Amino acid sequence: MTLRLSIPWREARAPVLQGRCGGGGSKAVPAAVAGSSRRSGRTRPREEAGLKRANFGDGPGLPTLLLLPQLLILLFFFFIPSLRALMQSVLLSDPFGTNVQFVWFDNFKTLLASSDYRQSIAVTFWFTVAQNVLTLGSALVLAFATDRIVRGRSAYRTIILLPYAIAPAIAGILWAFLFNPAVGPLAQVLHGLGIAWDPNLNPTDALILVTLAASWKHICYDYIFLVVGLLAVPVSLMEAAAVDGAGPIRRFVSIALPMLGPTIFFLTVMNFIYGFFETFAIIDAVTKGGPAGATNILVYKVFVDGFVNLDLGSSAAQSVLLMSFALICTLLQFRYFDRKVNYGV
Repeated sequence: MTLRLSIPWREARAPVLQGRCGGGGSKAVPAAVAGSSRRSGRTRPREEAGLKRANFGDGPGLPTLLLLPQLLILLFFFFIPSLRALMQSVLLSDPFGTNVQFVWFDNFKTLLASSDYRQSIAVTFWFTVAQNVLTLGSALVLAFATDRIVRGRSAYRTIILLPYAIAPAIAGILWAFLFNPAVGPLAQVLHGLGIAWDPNLNPTDALILVTLAASWKHICYDYIFLVVGLLAVPVSLMEAAAVDGAGPIRRFVSIALPMLGPTIFFLTVMNFIYGFFETFAIIDAVTKGGPAGATNILVYKVFVDGFVNLDLGSSAAQSVLLMSFALICTLLQFRYFDRKVNYGV
C-alpha cells in the first residue's frame, strides 16, 4: 500500500494510457503530455510561484491599490510642495501676493551674499555634526551595556526608549526648564560648580543646549537599531574571542563594532537628515533661533523668513537650497563612506 501511494500518477496510469493509445509504446504518452503542456503554456499566462503569487495575484491591480495611499501622500506632501517651492523661488512677491515679478535667480544670489545666511549654514553644519556624534556615541554605549544588565533590563530599555514617545516640542520645553538659568535645577548645579551658564545670553551655551535636547530626543531611535544589530552578531565569534582572553570591551570594539558597520552608516545618514529637517520644534521651544542667531539653523530660518517676515521668495529659495544641501551631504556619505562599510558577515 505504501509503495502504491509513493508511485507518481503518470506511472500508475501508464498501462491504461498505453492501452488507449493502441500500443504506441512508452514514447506516445510523454509526447502527448509535452504537447499538452506546450499548448497550456501558450494559452495561459506563466504562473508566479511562492509568496508573490499568493499575495498579489496576476495583474498589477492589487499592488497598485496597495501603493496608492503612499503615492498620494508623496504627491500631496512632497511633489506638489516641492514644485511650488521651485516656482516660488524664482519669483518676488509682496506679502499679500498682489504683485508678483519673475526675477530668475536673484533670490538665490541675495541669499548666498547674505552674511546671516552663511552664518546659518555654519550653525547648521556644526549643530548637525555634534548632534550626530553625540547621538550615535551615546546609543552605542547604551546598546553595549544592554547585555551586561541582568536585573531590571526591561526598566532600563523602557527608560531609554521613553523619549521616543515624547513630542519634540515637549522635549524642548523640558530641556529649556532644566537648564533655565533662573529656576532650572541643572542650571543651578552648573552655577554651583562656578560655571556661568546662561543660554539666553551666551550663544555657545544656547547651541550646547539645543544639541543636547536634539540628541536626547533621537538616542532611542539609534539605540533600537544598534541593539538589533548586536543581536545579529554570531555568538560563536564572541565566545571564541572570550576563550582567547578578550574582555567585553575588546570583543565589542574588535568584533561587534566592525559588524555594525552597515547599521552605523545607515544611522549616520538618518541622523544628518534628522538634524537638517526634524529639529525645528526643539529650536522653536528652547531658543527660537537666538541669541543673536546662534541657533538659527536653516530649517528654522526658512520658517522665520517665510511665515514671520513674509519674504516668500527668499523662504522658497532657502527651502530649495536646504533640500540640495541635504541631498549633496547624503550623496557624499554614500560616495566616500559606503566603500569602507563591510556588508559581509
